[in-house]
Amino acid sequence: MTQPLVIVVGNEKGGAGKSTLAIHIAVGLMHAGHRTAIIDLDLRQRSMSHFFANRAAWTAANGHSLPMPVEPDLGDGKALARAPEDEQVARFEAAYAEAQKSGVEAILIDTPGGDTVLSRLAHARADQIITPMNDSFVDFDLLGQVDPVTLDLIKPSIYSESVWEARKQRAVAQGRHATIDWLVVTNRLAVAEARNRRRLEERMDTLAKRVGFRVGPGLRDRVIYRELFPFGLTVADLSIDIRPVAVSLAHVAARQEMRNLMLAMGLEGANIEGSGGLDVAA
Repeated sequence: MTQPLVIVVGNEKGGAGKSTLAIHIAVGLMHAGHRTAIIDLDLRQRSMSHFFANRAAWTAANGHSLPMPVEPDLGDGKALARAPEDEQVARFEAAYAEAQKSGVEAILIDTPGGDTVLSRLAHARADQIITPMNDSFVDFDLLGQVDPVTLDLIKPSIYSESVWEARKQRAVAQGRHATIDWLVVTNRLAVAEARNRRRLEERMDTLAKRVGFRVGPGLRDRVIYRELFPFGLTVADLSIDIRPVAVSLAHVAARQEMRNLMLAMGLEGANIEGSGGLDVAA
């Protein structure tokens, strides 16, 4: 049986837009015709799960049909968050196995903003890790440590080390040629002082070469993304019939952002080839 592509959206810092990114990737995959499973490991908040529950309710109430993901049952997220680690691991393994057996082409896992046993397990299973970060040195600090005087890059930081560990675990489990494609996307961009952004981009490029990630485009901080969340919709779902909010040229730009993200991931128009599931850019 062909193994599904496993995409993990991860960053140990909260507020970077992981769930927004995960939702849009899942919807983008489904609109491209790929059966997709989701696992929401942000057990207390469960934003991705809530989004798709909203989607099911809104489409049923309004007589529309939109693609829906497979979502294995993790039970009560808040209760599971308080459970012993061995119970959490067992529930995750059961959900992951269910997703694999469901015949999907991709499994998308949203992780919490912190270092947890479930986040580590998910990262070690990833074929591709997508890390959103805001355009600030506050977010960069999780990826790399800079000199406070010169702003020169000193060394990789905690999240880079976590991804390195996940890559080692994958190599041990699947052979030395197994790899994880890591894409860092600049998310929630706002108007920033040009010199500060240029400094940040220079450090990103240096760190990317050092620890092995690619840099791609994310999603800007647009009102439309927040407006559509209560309906369980994204800009990719909007049509002549599906317009719960007024449509403007800004929504066209938002849809292009979403397409650019999929292109950066190597997933736009991807086909099933061989045993690796969907193609991912190297």
